[in-house]
Amino acid sequence: MISLFTALSVKKALDDVLLHAFTKKHGVDVDVTYDPTTILVEKIKKGAEPDVVIAVSGAFTELEALGAVTAESRVVLAKSGIGIATAPELDDPGIGTVDALRAALTSARSVAYSRSGASGIYFARLLEELGIADEVNARATIVEKGFTALAVTDGRADLAVQQLSELKFVPQARIVGPLPDGAQHYSELSAALGPAAPSEAADLLRFLASPEATAAYRDAGLVTGGTSRIRA
Repeated sequence: MISLFTALSVKKALDDVLLHAFTKKHGVDVDVTYDPTTILVEKIKKGAEPDVVIAVSGAFTELEALGAVTAESRVVLAKSGIGIATAPELDDPGIGTVDALRAALTSARSVAYSRSGASGIYFARLLEELGIADEVNARATIVEKGFTALAVTDGRADLAVQQLSELKFVPQARIVGPLPDGAQHYSELSAALGPAAPSEAADLLRFLASPEATAAYRDAGLVTGGTSRIRA
């Protein structure tokens, strides 16, 4: 059994395709913990010792300093942009420009986002930059962790903001589209081995960086190849 700590951004690719394919190929089961990167790091600080970690690349400096991963094993998997989803029965707000995005956010009954994930941390900063933080947060639906699109399917919010790959995990929600140029933010995702990881974990790491995995990431809404406009 291999233990894998992973950010939510790759959950759809892992659950739909990759974990089953890896186990079928190698005969090894994977015990997976899904959480935002910030929460994964906190669990590791408290003593968790996963064999493989998938997280926002910027977290690996701290993980390496903690001795939780081996620096030389780290590989970049993909990058994830942020999008907006709404309920199927609601009108599609225009978000093609920064001004249109500002109007959509301020006119929504409630906007759902998570303050613990990479997308939510960035979105909170974006609201400040757009000058609408007080107005939006006064009626926002804050999700501690998990999939914010669930808040539009159960009626708590009109709009949900999260990584596009995470929005796609809730098929009942309708994805409006990615944030427009001038507001978009890409998070790079990397994977690395724990210092005591068994050889089977190295097999998993290689598989996660394989062409088969790359195709699954793209199908799940992640971006592969290139490094333009990535913010780790």
